[in-house]
Amino acid sequence: MGFLYHEILYRPLFNLLIQIYNLVPGADFGVAIIIMTLIIRLAFFPLSIKALVSQKELTKLQPKIKELQEKFKNDKQALGQATMQLYKEHSINPFSGCLPILIQLPVLIALYGALRNGLKPESLNDLYYFISRPELIKTVALGFIDLSDKSHVMAILAGALQWFQLKKSNTMQQGQSKETLPVNKNKNTLPSSDISSTMNKQMLYFFPVMVIIIAWNLPAGLTLYWVAATVFSILEQLYVNKKISKN
Repeated sequence: MGFLYHEILYRPLFNLLIQIYNLVPGADFGVAIIIMTLIIRLAFFPLSIKALVSQKELTKLQPKIKELQEKFKNDKQALGQATMQLYKEHSINPFSGCLPILIQLPVLIALYGALRNGLKPESLNDLYYFISRPELIKTVALGFIDLSDKSHVMAILAGALQWFQLKKSNTMQQGQSKETLPVNKNKNTLPSSDISSTMNKQMLYFFPVMVIIIAWNLPAGLTLYWVAATVFSILEQLYVNKKISKN
């Protein structure tokens, strides 16, 4: 299993990273990481878009799901059947948003290994015969970031971008919920979006803090990938929001 991971995932990604580094003017490994991130994101763009669209469609269905929960509050089996029927009527697979993540996970793990080992001279033994072996891999990227050392500034930037992405996502979900939720005449009854909204607010601050804690001691090369990936995710999200608003 380890051999398959190494030969099918890790080694191709590592060779691609070094080849990009060889082609980048000025031999900037940081630029190579950003370009590599863009290539990976573009490769998974259709899956990412599908996951985001699925998430938006599920948000629109929340009022109807709430009605079913009220109707079948004493019959969980009937609730499950009615909910699945609702998904079927709207051609929505509730698990379709998870599938792209599961598919991307092995690739992201391999990419993590490629970035982690990219600056180690001994790792160059994994290069294919047709990939030029660089004499030296510069650890300083963009003129000021030492990719081999941890960077607290990059860690904070990664957390801030993660917060912005979650904030943007929550804003869009709340906007859609207000458009689709029926007027709640019973003030003692919580709106259907309350639980989800509370969880989103908690994640809005919890997850970015976790990102900073994790990235705090990571080499800046890995944090740079995290930052670049988050920026591309934000752009994907803006694209989907714009696309849905036109429909």
